[in-house]
Amino acid sequence: MNTDNNQLLTPPEVAKLLQVSVETLNVWRATKRYRIPYTKIGRLVRYRACDVDNFIKNRTVQ
Repeated sequence: MNTDNNQLLTPPEVAKLLQVSVETLNVWRATKRYRIPYTKIGRLVRYRACDVDNFIKNRTVQ
């Protein structure tokens, strides 16, 4: 298991990586427009780094 790949990222960290706002991530999550897997820990939302990487790779146009 690669700990870097399974690192949990906060919404602001993911938003910065994707160059979108945290509010955009919230809308995507609520409307299921883009399904980036996330984990709920209590009321906190966290994203695994590998899921964010897969999201980017799956949307890369060649």
